[in-house]
Amino acid sequence: MTVAGKAQALLRRRLCSPTFAHAAFKSSPESNYSKLRFLISSSIAEACNNSVLLLGPRGSGKIAVVELVLEDLKAEHPDAISVIRLNGLLHSDGNCALKEIARQLCMEHQLLFSKMASSDDNSQFMIDMLRECGLAHKTVIFVLDEFDLFTQGKQRLLYSLLDAMQTLNSQAVVIGVSCRLDADQLLEKRIRSRFSHRKLLFVPPSKEDIQRLLEYLLHLPKDSSFPSKYVTEFNTRLSNILSDKKFKEIVDSLLDVDGSVSNLLRLLFRAVSYMDMESGLLSLENFKSAYLCTYRQPKIDNLKDASILELYILVCMNRLETKEQNSYNFNSIMKEYKAIHDAYKTSDNYANNVCLRAFEHLLEQELIGFTDSKGRTPSIEFRPVKLLISSRELYQGLKSNSSCPAILQKLFDHESYK
Repeated sequence: MTVAGKAQALLRRRLCSPTFAHAAFKSSPESNYSKLRFLISSSIAEACNNSVLLLGPRGSGKIAVVELVLEDLKAEHPDAISVIRLNGLLHSDGNCALKEIARQLCMEHQLLFSKMASSDDNSQFMIDMLRECGLAHKTVIFVLDEFDLFTQGKQRLLYSLLDAMQTLNSQAVVIGVSCRLDADQLLEKRIRSRFSHRKLLFVPPSKEDIQRLLEYLLHLPKDSSFPSKYVTEFNTRLSNILSDKKFKEIVDSLLDVDGSVSNLLRLLFRAVSYMDMESGLLSLENFKSAYLCTYRQPKIDNLKDASILELYILVCMNRLETKEQNSYNFNSIMKEYKAIHDAYKTSDNYANNVCLRAFEHLLEQELIGFTDSKGRTPSIEFRPVKLLISSRELYQGLKSNSSCPAILQKLFDHESYK
């Protein structure tokens, strides 16, 4: 394999591993990794029970952080941790969950698992194993993915588990993982009183964190088998790309749609796949192609073919929203349109009925929409409307439309969206 091929393979392996990506934040004491590790380490050291909820949108790295923490703690305490993994999509039924816990405990401790055991038998087995693990100073960690699905029905599993943790001399940690921020409010009162109210929120990373993550993921290591000249050239080119204004526009546009780390990893994987194998270097075009491939933007495509009048209407609506005019209708838009015409003496002056047809066409294309139900006001001139595209999308659409008048570019405060 060529040097370029080896470099591409290395970067792909990194980008396919969410745990590798989140390891970039391990050193920060404020990271969720550090907080979760401290909580579990305390349970191991102090021989106590604990519970915590990890909450955040899908793709924010909740499970990746859990796996990273467990991997590090297993290396540090090889014989002091036992991990049980359940998923609400598969094990939300109490009987099924208790059976799966019994199966995993048997595998972990090399015991014979009975498929014919009743639910009560499996529940008693779990209690006995928790007691034995507590006596042996071994911590059992329960990872409940899709935690909110375990709250459906009678919540028997959660009650049995948390009640056993309170009454036994056990060492256990329950980690609930959910994309619902109100997951703890779904618990019954008897269970909520037994569950600690610790929460770790997973929010999209800041711009500084994104910059640090990009360098961590894409820079080639200097102390590697790659030629030092190639590594220097590759990293120098990459640093130039990361500081490029157009690259930052691509990343900002991507994160405006979905700010999760997993979404960024998908973009980077595509960009690395487009890398020129002759030079063995990444280019800005690789990232542009990856972005266009990742996100087709039909609304911006519609704006490319929009008429001048339709662009005026959209810009007028954007100006009204910028002025924080929350409720406006067709007549309000026409007042704004007339104000622009009177102020700048433009030649683009259209009759009211022509403007109404353009307005209806924008409704058909779903670039704008009504904010109310039809009700008793059938006339569309009086119904409140709103933009269904972001300011950034409108700005990009104005740039891509070859017929767009220069005055619209000036009217639109594009500096905020670059």
